Amino acid sequence: MTWTLDKNRPLCPQICEQVCVRIATGEFLPNSRILSVREMAIAAGVNPNTAQRAFETLERDGILYSVRGSGWFVCEDTTKTNEVLQKIITEKTANYFHEMNALGLDTEAVKKYIKEWKE
Repeated sequence: MTWTLDKNRPLCPQICEQVCVRIATGEFLPNSRILSVREMAIAAGVNPNTAQRAFETLERDGILYSVRGSGWFVCEDTTKTNEVLQKIITEKTANYFHEMNALGLDTEAVKKYIKEWKE
């Protein structure tokens, strides 16, 4: 999975979202060490301060923990990660329906398009 960030949105929340997705999909496993701040900054193409802020936010949210001198690790209990991911999914879905409504489509029309949609 690549680090795809939208330069038109704040970067820190996007990094948090993508870390949560990687935990939920099993790319980052409970109690496993993840990228260092510097590695994350390089991989995502952001300033190390932005990566540090994202990790600190995830630590406050109970998703990551740090071990001095060893790095950042995924918390054993991923319940909080799943809660955050569900919140992200809900927000993105609501935004999508709002945008479609702004285009003049009602909810039923949007559902029809979703049903017919193929990758």
